[in-house]
Amino acid sequence: MASLFAEHHTGLVRLAYVMVGDRQTAEDVVQDAFARTHAGRGRLRDTSRALAYIRSAVLNGCRSVLRRRLTALRRTVPYQPPAWSAESAVLLSEERREVLLALRALPRRQREALTLRYYLDLSDQEIAETMGVGASTARSTIARGLVALARALGEES
Repeated sequence: MASLFAEHHTGLVRLAYVMVGDRQTAEDVVQDAFARTHAGRGRLRDTSRALAYIRSAVLNGCRSVLRRRLTALRRTVPYQPPAWSAESAVLLSEERREVLLALRALPRRQREALTLRYYLDLSDQEIAETMGVGASTARSTIARGLVALARALGEES
């Protein structure tokens, strides 16, 4: 489990960051996923699938965070897009920022599939396992996500 953590922690935090939008929450989600996996390691039937299990746990944790945020937002003022700090504006190019905003506007499954494909560079089968769907569903979700992303960025051909 320690080697999985050392090798994949940074990538999983990045995945969670893209999903939830802030680093602290992303780190918490990943830490919780590793802690729960470690605590239940005796129940893990196939240890070679531990990484896929942890990825799924991270995605589920991100979904939970986003659901809690949505519930809180429904009880408060309407959603306002986040203001980018001066540091973020310096670190991220305008193009990257537009892509991230467009990605966050996609439906959850499309956003997850595109993030797993292009951020973690997973295969169709790995994406399918992580998302709990078939490989053909993963491929079609990626294709629909790319079309929607291109449309949102004004790059339709």
